[in-house]
Amino acid sequence: MNKERIMARMQEHLATVQEHFGDAWVGLFLQGSQNYKLDYESSDIDTKAIVLPSFSDFVLTHKPVSTTHVMENDEHVDFKDIRLMFECIRKQNVNFIEILFTPYCIINPLYTDLFQSVLDAREDIARYNNYAGMSCLLGMALEKQHAMEHPYPAALAKIEQFGYDPKQLHHALRMREFMTRYMAGENYFDCLVSKQSDYLVEIKRGCHTLEEARQLMQEAVDSMIADKKQYMDTVPLAINQHADQVLQTATVEILKRRFLMELQEGK
Repeated sequence: MNKERIMARMQEHLATVQEHFGDAWVGLFLQGSQNYKLDYESSDIDTKAIVLPSFSDFVLTHKPVSTTHVMENDEHVDFKDIRLMFECIRKQNVNFIEILFTPYCIINPLYTDLFQSVLDAREDIARYNNYAGMSCLLGMALEKQHAMEHPYPAALAKIEQFGYDPKQLHHALRMREFMTRYMAGENYFDCLVSKQSDYLVEIKRGCHTLEEARQLMQEAVDSMIADKKQYMDTVPLAINQHADQVLQTATVEILKRRFLMELQEGK
């Protein structure tokens, strides 16, 4: 799917964000296979939106927003409060960090200048905590191993056809490659895109038997467990204080601007 079609679909998602939050949003970001160049022409467009609380919700300590909106065409928009979004990024979850690198995003002009600092520091932010990064990669692979043969409603058709969900195997093998390149110190942006994308797409289409899939999955997970242990035994914990400061400052300044605008408008 070309960029024009992706951005057109994202405009539909943005309309939904604005319907729910008005101008209290920072950005809308594509998530998923398009960011890894592992999409099909028919792949869904799913997005994450960074949203902002109202002044009263903030003062009254109401629970920050974290919900998923399902579009009429079954595409998903994840609404997440900026404070929660940045905490997920600090935990080094690839599914959240990737939004800082996607070329498919729409930034609210009201906050472009304040959010730019986050984008400028994205490589530092993506390696904010090296131990959390390694743990997250392994954790995601273990989740995919569990899900590969689990009869989730969305995967039933694949399991009936192949005996397993090939999508889960392709994700786990992507994490296996990602960990190798992450440990080698490659730029996070480069790690996101596999060097064996054609093979992963074939895996996603179900090119392996169930027994082959089980073996590939187990080998990937076992090697990741071993690599994580060796890494933590030999490489010290590193917390990037600059990345943390960038996220803190962006949160404060964006919320400050939002609340001042809201109070000046008398809402």
